[in-house]
Amino acid sequence: MCLQALNTLALPAVAKQFLCFENEAQLPELQEKIQTSSKRWVLGGGSNMVMADTVDALLIHMQNKGIRLIAQQGDEVWVEAQAGEVWHDFVHYCLDQGWYGLENLALIPGTVGAAPVQNIGAYGIELQQVVHAVKVWDFLTAQYLWLDTADCQFAYRDSFFKRAPQGRYMIVAVQFKLVTAGAWTPILRYPDLQHHPLLQKTPITAQAVFQAVMAIRQQKLPDPAVLANAGSFFKNPIVTTAHYEQLLAQYPDLVAYPYQGQYKLAAGWLIDHAGWKGKRLGPVGMHKNQALVLVNYGGARAADVAALVQQVQQQVFELFQVQLEQEPIAVQ
Repeated sequence: MCLQALNTLALPAVAKQFLCFENEAQLPELQEKIQTSSKRWVLGGGSNMVMADTVDALLIHMQNKGIRLIAQQGDEVWVEAQAGEVWHDFVHYCLDQGWYGLENLALIPGTVGAAPVQNIGAYGIELQQVVHAVKVWDFLTAQYLWLDTADCQFAYRDSFFKRAPQGRYMIVAVQFKLVTAGAWTPILRYPDLQHHPLLQKTPITAQAVFQAVMAIRQQKLPDPAVLANAGSFFKNPIVTTAHYEQLLAQYPDLVAYPYQGQYKLAAGWLIDHAGWKGKRLGPVGMHKNQALVLVNYGGARAADVAALVQQVQQQVFELFQVQLEQEPIAVQ
């Protein structure tokens, strides 16, 4: 099964085994299949993966759909979405229903089921702030588990699911705790939002935040359907206050944000100042408008991506003594 159309970096990977998961009635068949596969990967939108030329595993493509309101109490609502739902479409749907809290996460590529794995975040919001529970299938015990936010062990771009034995769990559905208009307040900590024209009028609405986030992302980030990419390719590194102050003294325009007693540096700024913004290495490069985004100009394979990553990491470390960590998962 060729996976080039199923990963946003458009790498021409091939999976030895492939199954499209559309509903829970397929679980007996899936449990039978895993007995003959040594490894398995769960694939959502393919937006956070770097695929090897050959994926020697069973690849499970999540295509289960459905969104439902579980409960409402005052201004609080609980909503469940199946893992195969497209993330941005789900955010849009919630806004249309008057369920708020996800608007800062608009236009993030991928699926609902992939969102907790990465603990996706943007413009002042992380998924852990709105997740109520995650429904998973445990391949080892062949049973369902419900994990609350503590069980998920969320951290910056990290979760229990990333640290669990590879291929043991499959996220089937995610429940969210959102609010209606009476309890909603905008989160506008990032300067891009504070200064956006759509957010200069009062009262600010969730729909206006949603539109502003989309406009900012569309201006800064290439559309994977037009120019293949995996979104933000490196995590924003977290450094000590002493390291931050040392860098700030040397680079007064350093972009950073306080984070849990330390500082989170803007990886895009580091890459840009290392000279990689808009620079190519063969068929891949760092995008001309956003240095944090690695793009495939056509014909790239996993080895091309790895070579570029190694050079960017090396030069950033030489300049700033900061080790960049790749965000997309290596699928082999």
